[in-house]
Amino acid sequence: MTAEAVEVPEARRHRFSVEDYQRMVEAGVFGEDQRLELVQGEVLERAPIGSWHAAVVDWLNRRFWNCAGGAAHVRVQNPVALPPDSEPQPDLALLAPRADGYASAHPGPEAVRLLVEVAEASSSFDLGPKAALYAATGIPEYWVVDGATGELVVHRRPADGRWGEIRRPALGEAVNPVHLPECALCPGDLPPRPGSGG
Repeated sequence: MTAEAVEVPEARRHRFSVEDYQRMVEAGVFGEDQRLELVQGEVLERAPIGSWHAAVVDWLNRRFWNCAGGAAHVRVQNPVALPPDSEPQPDLALLAPRADGYASAHPGPEAVRLLVEVAEASSSFDLGPKAALYAATGIPEYWVVDGATGELVVHRRPADGRWGEIRRPALGEAVNPVHLPECALCPGDLPPRPGSGG
């Protein structure tokens, strides 16, 4: 007896909307300790945070918190709603100030002044699909602290789903966020990655 080959249809992925994802979160579908984000309809598990990554996020948080004053709301690793199908959790977000501190809803692209990702092992994703998502949704400025190269990658002037400017400032060059020019920092001031010689 020979078995006949059975053709199995290709599996299709189900893409979720921001609303679907929020309902799943509210229903307790995911564990509270899971590090997840919704990116272009897919629920992605984020890597654990290493010590260098945490140190850079802490440094940036202190820097922006101290210099922004009431000019921006600073959030760390909290969601930004980018309808229809994304709710990433950037490492740091500078947002327009709001009296309720965004208690009634996650901020959308119109509230964002700057998003920052610290890429310890995720630079290809943060500089590729995530950068494209942020440009397509009109995020005005996006920085990636690239642990692989030790560089700060600055994305600005989104138009037609692309970044009009992408640059890698020198370590000693002051970089000013467009919406908070008083909050300059030099990439060389960031905590060096262990073993980088910095």
